[in-house]
Amino acid sequence: MRKRSPAVRAGKRAAPQNTPAGQAKKKAELRLGGAESARPSSYHFFNEPAEVSLFRSRLLRWYDQSKRDLPWRTVAMTETDANIRTYAVWVSEVMLQQTQVATVIDYYNKWMKRWPTVQELAAASVEVMSELAGEMPRTTQGLLKWLPGVGRYTAGAVGSIALGLVTGAVDGNVTRVLCRLRAIGADCTSSLVTDLLWEICNLIVDPERPGQFNQALMELGALVCRPKSPLCARCPVQTHCHAYRKVILIQETDAKSPLSNPDSVQSPCVPDIEDCSAGDSSCKLCLSEGWARDLGVQNYPRKPVRKAPRVERMVTCVLRCRMTEDEDEPQYLLIQRPSTGLLAGMWELPSILLEEDIPGKKHRALLSAEVQRIVGTSPDEDSFQYLGEVVHIFSHIHQTYVVYSASVGGSTERDREPQSRWVSASALQEAAVSTGVKKIMKLYYESTSKLQGTELGPKGFFTVCPFQNKKQKRSAEARRSQRTKRTRNREDRAPCRGLKQSSLSQFFTSSKPAST
Repeated sequence: MRKRSPAVRAGKRAAPQNTPAGQAKKKAELRLGGAESARPSSYHFFNEPAEVSLFRSRLLRWYDQSKRDLPWRTVAMTETDANIRTYAVWVSEVMLQQTQVATVIDYYNKWMKRWPTVQELAAASVEVMSELAGEMPRTTQGLLKWLPGVGRYTAGAVGSIALGLVTGAVDGNVTRVLCRLRAIGADCTSSLVTDLLWEICNLIVDPERPGQFNQALMELGALVCRPKSPLCARCPVQTHCHAYRKVILIQETDAKSPLSNPDSVQSPCVPDIEDCSAGDSSCKLCLSEGWARDLGVQNYPRKPVRKAPRVERMVTCVLRCRMTEDEDEPQYLLIQRPSTGLLAGMWELPSILLEEDIPGKKHRALLSAEVQRIVGTSPDEDSFQYLGEVVHIFSHIHQTYVVYSASVGGSTERDREPQSRWVSASALQEAAVSTGVKKIMKLYYESTSKLQGTELGPKGFFTVCPFQNKKQKRSAEARRSQRTKRTRNREDRAPCRGLKQSSLSQFFTSSKPAST
């Protein structure tokens, strides 16, 4: 008898009407005129209980033999404390949305070593943890309500893996697997397809091993049913896959017909006795653009054509300030972004979005006015220097930073703007700043070192300038030691606690798209 995880032993089936997927299903039925009209063609669904049972057993058998050994999976299977189990799985899921599995492992181990329980994380002044009083939610609704950044997928994944709740979890890998299994060719980002995939996933999830079943679907998408070069010959559920059947049928048809053209790219109609009963022309879930022979099963899923990224130009200022006359190391001004939207809650340099018709000669005036608003004084006019441009590309924005540096005196109003902080170079390096800010600071330190020859930037932003001789090196080291002591004393008096990473999603030093 297979040993069941603590989560499964303690878990229960989530009431379908109370799950996010159940609510989405109700909305879809109302949009389409009731449950009967909302029901998709049987070709795009799992309708036979025997097929569902066979699918579960084949997938889980493959998963037991082929799954990767990952630290959060070990915790989910062995930890008896549901609080620790839920916390550990939540940490892994948030991290996995930031970057690849191979990268996450090291970050995850470091995080769990530093904050092994939710109580210790709460003690680290992460605001939402104090509201939870050291206890993790035990339902999908609680996960959605109380944990920052948790949406339908994360609630389903954490609920099933850590708590044993019988609910699905649809991520990018699962979307690809299900679209190929059921030949769903409509836009996979549409609400119609999204709601259907959640309905399918909630139907086929194994009630005895929900967490491992969901991980098995994800693992199948990551290792076998890949976006490119899928390994169909190794797929444990190959016989359930409509996309694979289409490929085989076309190959058999071509082999029987001497007049067929193997070089033809498009095949608008693929004869299949098990094809969608509604017909490709009227079914909203079938391929609308025909079958591309060269793609095979990669005809699914279909995504909309990505829009060209919008182009933006920002004028940005690296603003320096020496708080006292005897202070050698300058402080730099950072502004915290809003709690929602792009780069939510992260810290950036004073910046202004440029309109198309604003000439370069007005850049300094714009920055002066913005600095005046934030700190109550304008930069020294003679201190302005144009440093160059930095390009940073998001998935939907092509952003160019026009970079200046400037200085202000020590009589600034430090508390004028609540979401602003003056920080040392070392504190800036540890702050939750974006890759774009790091590129700007790299340009700044490189430009400053070329002008002065001796100023050093923090390690990690650029390569330190070499010293001309040992005496100069010892002198610089002594100055750095004195500056460090002064900085520590100052930061002890006026700590900038808000600068450190204050949420799990900001733990990374880079922002790669989620991919497993």
